[in-house]
Amino acid sequence: MYAAERQQQILRLATEQGRVEVPALAADFGVTPETVRRDLKALARAGLLRRVHGGAIPAGALDFEPDLSEREAIAVGQKERIARAAVEELPEHGSVIIDAGSTTAAVAAVLPLEARLTVLTHALPVAARLADHPSAELHLVGGRVRTRTRAAVDDWALRTYREITADVVLVAANGFGVEAGLTTPDLAEAAVKRAMVAAARRVVLLADSSKAGQRHFAKFGDLSQVDLLITDEDLSDEQAAAIEAAGTEVRRT
Repeated sequence: MYAAERQQQILRLATEQGRVEVPALAADFGVTPETVRRDLKALARAGLLRRVHGGAIPAGALDFEPDLSEREAIAVGQKERIARAAVEELPEHGSVIIDAGSTTAAVAAVLPLEARLTVLTHALPVAARLADHPSAELHLVGGRVRTRTRAAVDDWALRTYREITADVVLVAANGFGVEAGLTTPDLAEAAVKRAMVAAARRVVLLADSSKAGQRHFAKFGDLSQVDLLITDEDLSDEQAAAIEAAGTEVRRT
């Protein structure tokens, strides 16, 4: 089968199923995963698919938002490395806001027991992991809890973040790019993220490379607002150079 024929089949499957995965496509077509990734990259360049971690979705799926439990099972090693690098950015005896998300939840899981921090979060999984931490002072920000992300949103959360100033915020995004900025599928989550970014002296974005170049429905900031991007080693040199040229430091783990 020629590449063009295979790509047409991949596009049809993505349209019918809502998502395609690299391992399944490789098995179905009898090709290597790297061949499938090249196909997905070509379809994404043509604007026909959007890349997500492990596969792709139809280009029009701007509201696609996998459940937190699904995201926690993807790229576990990458997320742990990003999380450990993020811990190095936390000020001793300082204050930190931790966003909702699978990578930010990994930060809570690897936070050293001796870390003496004031932690604010609107993410229930982060709070659950830190509730018994012997050294961290935990503040749980309230609001309406979104089932898909286990994150508090709306007025209560917004008011809290507007009234405080933290040393660092560890923020997550479903998509990021020099032109697209920082994006997420949900407007309510975007509003909370925007308030978090405004509430911190230093902004650290935690996002794996699959999020690079992705543009979702709701924008909550620009890359110029981010002091440091911590991502994985699969972010290309070209992408890293463009981000750094825009004024954001990039650290690939």
